[in-house]
Amino acid sequence: MRLKTIIIAATAVLCLPAGAQMGAAQKSELEVAKSMEVMLSIFRDVNLFYVDTLKPDKMVRDAMSGMLKKLDPYTEYFPEEDMSDFEFAVTGKYGGVGALIRQRGEWVEISEPYEGTPSAQVGLKAGDRLLEIDGTNLRNAGSSKVSSMLKGDPETKFTLKYRPLTDTTTTKTVEITRKKIVIPGVPYYGVIQDSVGYIQLNNFTEGCSKEVKDAFEKLKSKNNIKSLILDLRGNGGGIVGEAIEIISMFVPKDLEALNIKGKIKEMNSTYRTRHLPIDLEIPIAVLVNSGSASASEIIAGAMQDLDRAIIVGQRSFGKGLVQAPRQMPYNGLLKLTTGKYYTPSGRCIQALDYTHRKDDGSVGHIPDSIIREFTTKNGRKVYDGGGIMPDIKIDAEYMSKFGVLLEAYGFIDDFANHYASYNTPVESGFKVDDKIYDQFVDFMSDKTIEYESLSSVKLKELRDAAKREKYDERIVAELDAIAEKIKDDKNAELQQYKDELKEYIENKILTRWFFSRAAIKNSLNDDKATAKAIEILTNTAEYERILKEQDTTKN
Repeated sequence: MRLKTIIIAATAVLCLPAGAQMGAAQKSELEVAKSMEVMLSIFRDVNLFYVDTLKPDKMVRDAMSGMLKKLDPYTEYFPEEDMSDFEFAVTGKYGGVGALIRQRGEWVEISEPYEGTPSAQVGLKAGDRLLEIDGTNLRNAGSSKVSSMLKGDPETKFTLKYRPLTDTTTTKTVEITRKKIVIPGVPYYGVIQDSVGYIQLNNFTEGCSKEVKDAFEKLKSKNNIKSLILDLRGNGGGIVGEAIEIISMFVPKDLEALNIKGKIKEMNSTYRTRHLPIDLEIPIAVLVNSGSASASEIIAGAMQDLDRAIIVGQRSFGKGLVQAPRQMPYNGLLKLTTGKYYTPSGRCIQALDYTHRKDDGSVGHIPDSIIREFTTKNGRKVYDGGGIMPDIKIDAEYMSKFGVLLEAYGFIDDFANHYASYNTPVESGFKVDDKIYDQFVDFMSDKTIEYESLSSVKLKELRDAAKREKYDERIVAELDAIAEKIKDDKNAELQQYKDELKEYIENKILTRWFFSRAAIKNSLNDDKATAKAIEILTNTAEYERILKEQDTTKN
């Protein structure tokens, strides 16, 4: 046993000759041995004498989780039973039917079938209620259990009984053959304006660089694009090698693209571009936001440092910690942070403080005193401190709290399901006009929402403060007047956030008819970051000026 070995080693250290000096390594080993002995004693006594019956395996799992949680947000242990989740995160592949599901009351229903997958091929639609799998009733089964039943080895079959949304008085039974489902890295690409190509990359799973290459070559050969937007917003990263492959498409071969440095020097490495590029000249804009992390930041950082692209959007997430898989006993796996990412200029991508973030995940303001200056290939100033700061900053656009609640309650999905089921699909030019929105307002008339605006919360805080400071009687009339004006009212909020909700409903309906690609394409019409990127890409002088002269800001 490993524990016995450590304790024996510690005993040997204690038996030193008089006057012998204990080295730093020996002291460390002794401390480890003492701590392990104390932990084992605590575990034994708690397990034997605690008033309630405990599960020893869960106690050990919780202890391991607590230990790793103190290190950083990305070091974690995967037991054998969770390895499929880890593999899916890395490869983007699993055996199943290719559909998102969601819990609605006692039942689970289809939320979104993926295009070309078994779920879509047998005719499943959003809103269809899943009743039985191979004769097993799914009432109150829960989404986790239903998900595990839908998944399985490719080419295995099962029988599904479901109730279609379009005819709730009937049921249908279909036989489905599970397939290897591959979540595409590039859900959409196309030409959006003035010969500007657009590629959205959602993940860095195996093969995503080939998807980017194929999309780019098709845009050049079939559409003769003159510039390119690579959208990495919300892309949380993945396989580093895929990011290096994408960088290699647009910069000369054998250029330094990334450095990894950690405590173990033998694990340090330098990544260089791997092959001859496919285009060294086309103007490129890379879109990032606070959700762009890891491999997304490797691309943005390298393209910025090498002055090969302008970066547009918000400061990226700042996830520059490198994880390496370590095999554990009983087929488990430890994903362990072993180093940090550094861009070609020498900037560390990792946020200086990754434990304190804003609600949107961003690192917020960083004191100038701890930010260091670096230079790009052309001599422009860029800075570290957390993530990649864009060349062109665009204010982030957030969904309102009211809109988030409607989504969380499932009301927008419910309306989109019904509307898409009973209306003729039209992809080109479809809009949620006032007539359709009025239908949504009618749909919401009997729905209850536990909603309290931020203004209402702050007003309550002001009332409490006024009461403590004896001002409440003097300003009660003013406070009541404010309360009346900002009163949380569902119908008022539906009108207040009408434009925002119309666009969101629009994309949900388009997804039901034409899958996610239609919604992505539609959302670009009013996207500020995309519009700004187009403006610069179609202005050669401004594009070149930015790459030659413009420094980034520190915050």
